[in-house]
Amino acid sequence: MIERYMSKISGPLLDRIDIHIEVPAVPFKELSAGTPGTSSAQMREQVVAARQLQTERFAGSRTRTNAKMGHRQIRTFCVLDDEGLNLLKATMAELGLSARAHDKILRVARTIADLDQSDSIRPFHLSEAINYRMLDRQMWT
Repeated sequence: MIERYMSKISGPLLDRIDIHIEVPAVPFKELSAGTPGTSSAQMREQVVAARQLQTERFAGSRTRTNAKMGHRQIRTFCVLDDEGLNLLKATMAELGLSARAHDKILRVARTIADLDQSDSIRPFHLSEAINYRMLDRQMWT
């Protein structure tokens, strides 16, 4: 049923979704273990700090968040090192991603880097952003 439903979602529609991942059921043992995760207060602090970085980054422009960056801003604020460029190039070729998906990956990677308080997008930020494009991967495999 899931595969049939997924086959109805067109590529252009998927391109408009920033993050799509599969969330498996959590085993009961993990739920009852009591291992602390990130608290809501901790997560809020990270988000507030990342949003502050974005406010500073886009000061003087109409853009407020990474999600709203235009193509020109993406080229300015989402610069990759050689390793990151090679990773993105390989991903684009392997999955046959569109220009829109390329920009979405870079916006999400910039946000992940902001949450990490990093001035630049590192390959592991980019890799995480690519992993959030699960449906693209499923469409091409």
